Amino acid sequence: MKNIYTVIMQKNKGSYYVDIPDFNTGTQGADLIEAMAMARDAIGILGIDAEDDGEPIPEPNTSVRALADDEFAVLIDVDFIQYRKDNDNKSVRKNCTIPYWLSVEADKVHINYSKVLQNALVKELEI
Repeated sequence: MKNIYTVIMQKNKGSYYVDIPDFNTGTQGADLIEAMAMARDAIGILGIDAEDDGEPIPEPNTSVRALADDEFAVLIDVDFIQYRKDNDNKSVRKNCTIPYWLSVEADKVHINYSKVLQNALVKELEI
């Protein structure tokens, strides 16, 4: 799932502070590029944390509060599926049951069960 969020940037003594209103948080970066990367990272982390807790990812709010003279709005795009792939890639154990005869045949040809399951899940989920 991809979303685009509006964040508010403010230059502060050579670095940038980033307000992320849709997630009620902020971050910062040494320069504009780092500030945008940090905003994307914060949104990604908070979004997948919300999913893991069974909560919806906040919808982007299209309205922006009144900006001070030293602030400007920036759009940050986040692909939550890709973010999870890139950053939440720890392995987890899943047990499954297959018929004994199928296990015997797969073991004869040294099938990697984990790899087969991963490939099947990617195909089934179309990701």
